[in-house]
Amino acid sequence: MCYQKGRLPREGLHTEGGIGLALVPAAMSISLNPKHLSRYGKIARLFVKYGRSDLVKSAGLEETLLEETPAANGAGVAVAPTDQALEFAADLETMGPTYIKLGQLLSTRSDLLPPPFIASLTRLQDDVEAFPFADVEEIVATELGVRLSKAFLAFDPKPLAAASLGQVHRATLRDGRRVAVKVQRPGIREQVLCDLEALDDIAEFLDKHTEAGRRYDFCGMLDQFRKSLLRELDYQQEAQHLAILAHNLREFEQIVVPRSIPDYTTSRVLTMDYVRGIKITEVSPLRRMEMDGAALGNSLFRAYMKQILVDGVFHADPHPGNVFLTDDDRLALIDVGMIGRIAPVMQENLLKLLLAIADGKGEEAAEVALRMGEPLDDFNEKAYIREVSQLVAQHQNTTVEQIDTGRVVMEITRAAGTTGIRLPAELTLLGKTLLNLDQVARTLAPDFNPNDVIRRNASEVMRHRLMKSVSPSNLFSTVLELNEFVQTMPGRVNRVLDRVAENQLSLKVDAFDEVKLMEGMQKIANRITLGLVLAALIIGAALLMRVETRFRILGYPGIAMLLFLTAALGGLFLAYNIMFKDDHRR
Repeated sequence: MCYQKGRLPREGLHTEGGIGLALVPAAMSISLNPKHLSRYGKIARLFVKYGRSDLVKSAGLEETLLEETPAANGAGVAVAPTDQALEFAADLETMGPTYIKLGQLLSTRSDLLPPPFIASLTRLQDDVEAFPFADVEEIVATELGVRLSKAFLAFDPKPLAAASLGQVHRATLRDGRRVAVKVQRPGIREQVLCDLEALDDIAEFLDKHTEAGRRYDFCGMLDQFRKSLLRELDYQQEAQHLAILAHNLREFEQIVVPRSIPDYTTSRVLTMDYVRGIKITEVSPLRRMEMDGAALGNSLFRAYMKQILVDGVFHADPHPGNVFLTDDDRLALIDVGMIGRIAPVMQENLLKLLLAIADGKGEEAAEVALRMGEPLDDFNEKAYIREVSQLVAQHQNTTVEQIDTGRVVMEITRAAGTTGIRLPAELTLLGKTLLNLDQVARTLAPDFNPNDVIRRNASEVMRHRLMKSVSPSNLFSTVLELNEFVQTMPGRVNRVLDRVAENQLSLKVDAFDEVKLMEGMQKIANRITLGLVLAALIIGAALLMRVETRFRILGYPGIAMLLFLTAALGGLFLAYNIMFKDDHRR
């Protein structure tokens, strides 16, 4: 949640180039928490470096800049966009774990950042230096309540991998079972929470005082980011994710999901089956020739279609580093801290959207995405439909088989952002997932066609959804509703028939009030008539002014003056009714 803090009143707004925001207040300042000054400084230097020095000054953050930052003139860095994007990703890496994860989130927001930055953030690395083994021993002993040597027969002090939130060690349980132990970095939770507090201040300021904030809802985005990141920091939830995915994918023999060991798992230590294999990006050319890459890619895509469109729970980060090729030529999904959840109504719309994209139907894809989104005040529907239709048509010109479904979904979200519609976060996360899946599948088999898999397996997905709808729990719910319907139906029918017999049945139609309509029309007619009468009096008086008569008022012909006076009084009466009576009735 973004906490409410006092702010100065809004004053002038001005625009300036650079990535990110469109409108910036000219005289605003953000409430600075002394505890987060160093964090404000990091964010301020990032804004300054990438063309937002105006935002730093208006937010009152210039005092947090401890040293001069290059290109601090607010005009942007004079480098090629691709170089700037790569440097932006590198800067986020140096800022720490929270910003690495934030960069991974931003890589799903093609509506917020230009394509070069999305491509750069997609390749953002999460490999950092390992922390000492002494800290590993202390954390494991504290969490499990027993010394390392008592819990494990063997524990490799050298980590298999080290990431920003934790690192993984190979170990052996007392019963000889080989496991992988994921240990959280010391103090990482506290660091992340402090970073999130600082980002809260920035996000709230942007939402209140910039056009981009009102369009993209940075507080809402940060709230989703917080929930996702805190779930990743709770290894017990990751253990639950492993169990859910293993159960849902049990029918796919070529997909492996490691099981967690509950007795050796806490919020900071996750112990799971050790999977022997290598990253698919490290598979040798000889091994590629021996394995059936097309079959593996097909199985992986079918598994994800079931996760997304049937189960409603899917592994949201299947990039090549999280997919292993096992020794027995199967695919293992690891690191399932990031999980996406999709409601049933959203699943139906996603299936329609994927089929429309796979078949090259641009207008249909635009209409489905439009039903899923939330139009803003400045939404341009015609421009949105035209842009999405052209987008799908451009891909279709390269043959339907070559359409990159994940990239098209990401570009649809970008088109939505530029034309004024806010699409659900699930859609952007789905686009990133499909984009990663495309990369994984084509690493396994360069000529793999994911769109063909989507079309061929649509019927299988519908069969799974139908079977899910007639599951015992749904069947019992339907039976209870039918029972209630049968019990109440006779009474309702009797009441309707009684009213018909007594001529008391009335039909209520919610339409305009014809009485008020007639009153309004009568008022208009009366005022037109009065206006004509007053105009006639004024014209008649003007003509009588030329007729000489003994009856005079103030030296003018008396009858003409009486007509002028009558017209003046009628005009005042009409003006009074318009100005006061109509407003009172309204």
